[in-house]
Amino acid sequence: MINKIVTVTIDRPMGSYHPEYKDMYYPINYGYIEGVMADDGEEQDAYVIGVDKPLETFTGKVIAVIKRHDDVEDKWVVCPEGCNYTKEEIQRLTEFQEKFFDSEIFLG
Repeated sequence: MINKIVTVTIDRPMGSYHPEYKDMYYPINYGYIEGVMADDGEEQDAYVIGVDKPLETFTGKVIAVIKRHDDVEDKWVVCPEGCNYTKEEIQRLTEFQEKFFDSEIFLG
């Protein structure tokens, strides 16, 4: 899936809060790839980085996979084509949620 072009439907836009965990703020856009099923039986979740405004949908390139060792679902990291991020940058941008999991970032 790394380097694949996907469209993310944003259900938690930048600046919003989690619908159940009201204190979890989303500093980046977060959503799912419609029609791609993840191991949790839901559509594949994705972080969208490299865009500094709230979105409804976004088409970009999968640049990394965050493997959660203590969860059934991996998270994809999507950004505009031509952008590059280090593991450290991705970790910093996704820390707001990934800090609750034992995860590892795999780059393409």
